[in-house]
Amino acid sequence: MTTTDSGNRENTAGRGSTATDDNDLGAAGSQLSTAPREDAPHLPSLGVIGWSRWFWRQLTSMRVALLLLFMLSLAAIPGSLIPQSGQDAARVADFTERHDILGPIYEKLGLFHVYSSVWFSAIYILLFVSLIGCIVPRTWQFVGQLRGRPPGAPKRLTRLPAYATWRTEAAPEQVREAALQALKKRRFRAHIAGDAVAAEKGYLREAGNLAFHIALIVMLVAFAWGQLYRAEGNKLIVEGDGFANTLTQYDDFKSGNLFTAEGLNPFSFDLKNFRGTYETSGPNKGTPRIYEASVDYAVGADGAEKSTKVEVNQPLEIDDSKVYLVSHGYAPVITIKDGRGKVVFNDAVPLLPLDANVTSTGAIKVMDGYRDARGKWDQLGIQAFFLPTYGGANTAVVSQFPALLNPRLNLTPYHGDLRVNGGIPQSVYQLDKSKLKGFKDSEGEQLRVNLKIGDSVTLPNGAGTITFDGVKEWAGFQVTQQPGSGWALAGAIAAIAGLAGSLFIQRRRVWVRATTGPDGVTVVEMAGLGRSESAKVPEELGDLAAVVHAEAPTVAEPDSARLPAADADSETEGADKP
Repeated sequence: MTTTDSGNRENTAGRGSTATDDNDLGAAGSQLSTAPREDAPHLPSLGVIGWSRWFWRQLTSMRVALLLLFMLSLAAIPGSLIPQSGQDAARVADFTERHDILGPIYEKLGLFHVYSSVWFSAIYILLFVSLIGCIVPRTWQFVGQLRGRPPGAPKRLTRLPAYATWRTEAAPEQVREAALQALKKRRFRAHIAGDAVAAEKGYLREAGNLAFHIALIVMLVAFAWGQLYRAEGNKLIVEGDGFANTLTQYDDFKSGNLFTAEGLNPFSFDLKNFRGTYETSGPNKGTPRIYEASVDYAVGADGAEKSTKVEVNQPLEIDDSKVYLVSHGYAPVITIKDGRGKVVFNDAVPLLPLDANVTSTGAIKVMDGYRDARGKWDQLGIQAFFLPTYGGANTAVVSQFPALLNPRLNLTPYHGDLRVNGGIPQSVYQLDKSKLKGFKDSEGEQLRVNLKIGDSVTLPNGAGTITFDGVKEWAGFQVTQQPGSGWALAGAIAAIAGLAGSLFIQRRRVWVRATTGPDGVTVVEMAGLGRSESAKVPEELGDLAAVVHAEAPTVAEPDSARLPAADADSETEGADKP
């Protein structure tokens, strides 16, 4: 038995081949892929229809699809480097204010809203159309290949990359039947075509290739759907307070272009308590060890209440909404009485952290119900700083640790017009002092007090008292609702699986021809062909040849054929001698 491949076989079989042989070999290797043929386009001389067909042909080619995918990747870069109005409008306004030239240019180019810009949408839609136009005909072509049979054997099998041949006394029909059974046992699609057996294997390669591209379409649709119907909002909740998933409950809220309030999932939850523990020593001192919020939640108006814990990267999932724990801080409990001793404010005031040790700041505003000692209506505004762990008089006025070890509340009170009725929105954490007057201490300086839990301060001129009653903790939650996330994940998994199949599975064909030679002995030829040069095809062909050879062993050569050349010459010379 003789076995050859493209690396060690002499290329003598191809000499003198005709154009018919070339066409025959091309037919044998055709349709190993579903890629469309790259024939030169016939450009029309005139006509809108002709040019439209040419444009469609170019748009649905794989080269253009890859180019559009590359362009989409490049187009997404500005969205990562430049602040986006849909994510942080304050940063966009700050950038525009600081860059007089770049700001207007970026605005005209749509770089502050890249993912909703016309040019990004155009690339996105063109890629979507290109993939569909490329995949649909390839899918139908692949379905046709699955329904058809492997093509018959070429006339000259010696021209294929992997080749084996031997002579046997077994009948051609017996050889073909043995080859057919051996190929089917190895899960080849095989059938007898004329004097040869044609077989093919590795269809999952093209199936994986198509699955990869279809998965890309699924991901594009899922991402588009998610962006158009997404909703995202933030809510700060103090221990003991609750939240219902309605627009009016959010501190800030943003959504996609097609989102409506009716699309919000109906649920609510209460923050029972927040628990945080921190490293007390070493280089990681102050680093959170436990960071969790205990909540009671209910789905729907009449849903049963359930308890759970929300941790960092472990959100509460309700339908396609996810509730993430994103921040934490402290809310000092303050009681304020006016000049007549009436309680005009008693609540926990959330303060915003300034550093990793939760040094916090904020404002306390008493807008209604406050009267001074003379009974005159007034408003109070108090600038507040909170230190969970106060280090003492000889340390910087910042917290030394994030836990409540030695809490202090620093207050700077004012009175006057808070400017909350002028129609101009203002932050609840900031104090507009433009029309406020400070309370003076005994030395005529601005009054500032540093309180421990339980301490009180009396405002000058009988203006009232402020008491630091205690501390509650608050947690910041981000509620996201993005439909299509499951489809996007499924598409990503399918894309990876399809890509793996297209890379690691090789589609190949094998032919086994058995014919009767001039001397009446059966000549067996085997050849294999794959989409690309690979050691797997010759190895697989060798294994198949060994199985078939066991059923149809090599015939013994005649004695004269096995004599050495020198002996044969000597015998001939001897015969000529007298």
